[in-house]
Amino acid sequence: MGMLRILAYGTALAVSVAFVTPAAAQDPAGRPPPPSIRVMGEATVAVPPDQAQIDIGVITQAPTAQEAGAQNARHVGAVLAELRRALGAAADIRTAGYSVTPNYRQPPPGGGPPTIVGYTATNVVQVKTEALTDVGKVIDLATQAGANTIRRLQFTLKDDRAVRLKALAEAAAKAKAQAEALAAALGVRIVRILAAVESEAPMVRPLGMDVMALRGAPAAPTPVEAGTIDVRASVTLTVEIAR
Repeated sequence: MGMLRILAYGTALAVSVAFVTPAAAQDPAGRPPPPSIRVMGEATVAVPPDQAQIDIGVITQAPTAQEAGAQNARHVGAVLAELRRALGAAADIRTAGYSVTPNYRQPPPGGGPPTIVGYTATNVVQVKTEALTDVGKVIDLATQAGANTIRRLQFTLKDDRAVRLKALAEAAAKAKAQAEALAAALGVRIVRILAAVESEAPMVRPLGMDVMALRGAPAAPTPVEAGTIDVRASVTLTVEIAR
């Protein structure tokens, strides 16, 4: 008998079965590989976030780079003062990016090179807070103090190790159950586990908001819902089988 392969696909299952005759490929020691079942189990654990990261920006424009930078510094100083007042001196606030770039006017076709008509200064500060219920308030305070762009709002976990291990354990249990069910359906028994491999690093999918520009202070408090975070794990299990 030659090699038999069975493939099955599902939301959390990928299976291959191989019965190999002695004439099939052998290992360097001359022993034929044992018949085996390979399955993949996947698990997702949803947990509430415990930290929010907000990237708050100030964009200013002026005829010269110096003016654009000076205006930007004044606005950012006011934003930082308001954030520290609201979040406390120990608040986790850091600079995430700063740039001063020229603004060009494109000439008409054939009219020569573009000309610089001014400069844009951009300063983005990153704020991390565990007070998730105050995220909307932080955004409002920042925009009222002079911020005019929210680059990103992202909910994360300070430490996701325990959740990752839970997802990994659930994925392994699903893989084992799939192998046992498949073996029973084929009329074979599981002899031993040959390999258990984490197919890919568990993935944490943080919840976030796309880039959002703000033209001024919002008319009403900004509503923000943290939701949950999906932590995923995948395990590929290979077991030896016998008739």
